[in-house]
Amino acid sequence: MSNRALSQLPSFWDMALFEVKATALRMRRSAGDRFGRVAAHRHGKGYALAAAPVLASVSSALWPRLAGERDRALTAGKIHNLRRALSHLDGIEVPAGRLFSFWRQIGRTTKCRGFVKGRELREGCLIASIGGGLCQLSNALYEAAVTAGFDIVERHGHSRVVPGSRASLGRDAAVFWNYVDLRFRSNAAFRIEASLRQGALVVTLRGGAGPAICKDADLREDERLGANDCTSCGETDCHRHEAEQPLAPLGEEGPTAWLVDACWPEFSILFAATARPEDALFVPQRLRQSPRHAWPDGVVASETCATLVALRRALGLRQAPRQGRALQDMLLRYDEALARHYARKLSHLHTHLVISQNLLPHLWRMGELQGRSFDVLMVRHPMATLQAKLDAAKAHYPASITLGDFRAPDEIVEAEGAALDAARTLLTPHSGIAGADPARTRHLDWIMPVARDRIAHGGKSILFPASALARKGAYALREAIRGLDLEVIVAGSAREHDGDFWGNNRVRPLDNGHWPVELAAVVLPALVEHEPRALLKALAHGLPVIATEECGLAANHGVLEVPAFDSHSLRQQLLQL
Repeated sequence: MSNRALSQLPSFWDMALFEVKATALRMRRSAGDRFGRVAAHRHGKGYALAAAPVLASVSSALWPRLAGERDRALTAGKIHNLRRALSHLDGIEVPAGRLFSFWRQIGRTTKCRGFVKGRELREGCLIASIGGGLCQLSNALYEAAVTAGFDIVERHGHSRVVPGSRASLGRDAAVFWNYVDLRFRSNAAFRIEASLRQGALVVTLRGGAGPAICKDADLREDERLGANDCTSCGETDCHRHEAEQPLAPLGEEGPTAWLVDACWPEFSILFAATARPEDALFVPQRLRQSPRHAWPDGVVASETCATLVALRRALGLRQAPRQGRALQDMLLRYDEALARHYARKLSHLHTHLVISQNLLPHLWRMGELQGRSFDVLMVRHPMATLQAKLDAAKAHYPASITLGDFRAPDEIVEAEGAALDAARTLLTPHSGIAGADPARTRHLDWIMPVARDRIAHGGKSILFPASALARKGAYALREAIRGLDLEVIVAGSAREHDGDFWGNNRVRPLDNGHWPVELAAVVLPALVEHEPRALLKALAHGLPVIATEECGLAANHGVLEVPAFDSHSLRQQLLQL
């Protein structure tokens, strides 16, 4: 027990009497809200005050000094509960003179609504309770409302002080569903912004400069007894005591959840080398694993699959067009479906995540990344960068009908950008992606494939390991080979248009995916290329490779780099070969 221990341990009858009183008070509150003269309403989200002046901003740390694994689990539960509550609070706008009620806005904290066990101060003791920890949010709201000069209609101080909390400064507001509430209002409309970022809960009030109407609400320190903590008090005879449940060792930052999709060899090796047994792997499916999705098995003890989502995506892609905006929109929809499935299965104990980039903007918009640290498996440039590159390419090739394929909704682009800014580490083997943010990027090595076929260097045939698309450099290659005694073998079937794109140049399609036994070079003057597997295969076979910097190989041995859009430089390299 603490040095300010309870004089008498709560008995079973004490707890039963408390529940009876609480039920009666809840019924009275519900009746008052329904039939009272001043009704409390739920307020909707809006953007009318998004650029309004900041009236007050309060920040409080999420992670205190921890006293063991059970302490960590309850703190992680508190953060999870805050994450759930903020989804009902962040971005709401309250009209002038209207009442804001904490519980009317948040709703009841039940397990079926996604809330978990956190710490709750009840009758002098910190106990584990579903929805516990939300007082950190009510404390911040109260302090911000007082600072902004709002009318504090209802506020209750905690009966005891939790060390390090706002209660020690007189800046606390106890809440307990639904009769112990925090309520305030303002003469001017205001907006509440609340988020978990950089290890802190941040609450900001925005609004107009209405007259201050704050009544009898100061932030002076007061002297209250310290609270007892049920996780460390040592009283096993108390009816509130819960027997210790064995918890797996969590390490310094808890278990990591790997939320992944396509499996690059570089990421597969990273996972096998760094994942711990207590971590969790979230994969699309394990039924019929192609090499593209074959993440290592048996590395972690917990695996979660999204089999139905993966099957629906596979069937949808079979019927989808080979290229175009419709295909990209479909991929975005399935990315969101996969992210939602993973989010439902995440544990609040997963305080650190490793995320495939295509899932990132959707998880960010769901609020699942708030209060968590995370790393990103980068498989392409950020959408904003990618679309800027394609816009620049459209200026060079205005006749192209494919450079507008990769366009995402603005809200998705903005969400990805915000999430990448908040990420801890970016992981990629692509030198171009790594070079955009070298301070935070871990640059992985490309994994060279095994040279299984015998392909000799020679002849007058070059392989273009892509479809005849502008973003793959087809226009530059077409100009570069004009009049040369060369044969171009094209690997892909998609084209810029239905007519004869290559003109009089000698061009033929690749035969069933099998490379010829003799090649002069493999050429890819791409404007956008994120996964240059064909170029790595060529290097493994000792073939010359002509590519742009956009291919991400960082001028490896055997790579001849040419500038993007530069057909003249490409022609000179072909002549030398």
